[in-house]
Amino acid sequence: MLGLSAYAIWLLCTLAEASVVVCSLVRGSFRKYLALNLYMIGSVVVSVLRYWVFASYGYASDQYAFCYYYSDVLLTICLYFALTNLYAHVFEEMAAEKNIRFSAILLLVGTAAFSLAIVLQSSHRFTTRFFVEVSQNLNFVGLVLTYILWGAVFKLRETRTQLIQLVLALGLYFSLFAASFALRNLYPPASDLLKNMDPIIGCVLPLTWAYAFWRVPSDARLRPAGLAVVPR
Repeated sequence: MLGLSAYAIWLLCTLAEASVVVCSLVRGSFRKYLALNLYMIGSVVVSVLRYWVFASYGYASDQYAFCYYYSDVLLTICLYFALTNLYAHVFEEMAAEKNIRFSAILLLVGTAAFSLAIVLQSSHRFTTRFFVEVSQNLNFVGLVLTYILWGAVFKLRETRTQLIQLVLALGLYFSLFAASFALRNLYPPASDLLKNMDPIIGCVLPLTWAYAFWRVPSDARLRPAGLAVVPR
């Protein structure tokens, strides 16, 4: 049974996800960052669906477990494509959008195939384990790709403040989840405590994206010198 604090975090995260869409609509950035907003809409729908399954069958039920893990991998895939949308914006002057989309799909298929190979060798609960592996592996791939994208922001001297904020927020989100997962493996006694932190970490991305859309004008620019200082 979930405590009051867990319900409060669940509600806060859902409201934060909805606020991203509202803020981007009000500020005229919805179509510009369509993949990001579709991911947030999907997150709200999934949150409502999970709560319905939870209220109907209980937290420890198989129905809730299936709903959670299946929806989790779908959201991870949506977030993965939201990341490729940010790549397209950073590299738009190079007209590389088609190449980015092709590479993203290829990497997604490769990650799924790799996850399938692991499951075939190690698990008797094939379906559930497969989705867990895909979600974890895509999170790792997303972390690596986000840091690569951040490096590209520096290399290309990107100055669009809102875009930089969105990339930074995604990097922080992936980093926190990666740190939580690593600590759980390194120190199993703290696994339950760290696992309970995941819903809090989940609030980081919608809150920071909502801030970026609401507080940072879409046409705001940073000074190139403000991105990095290179000693000579």
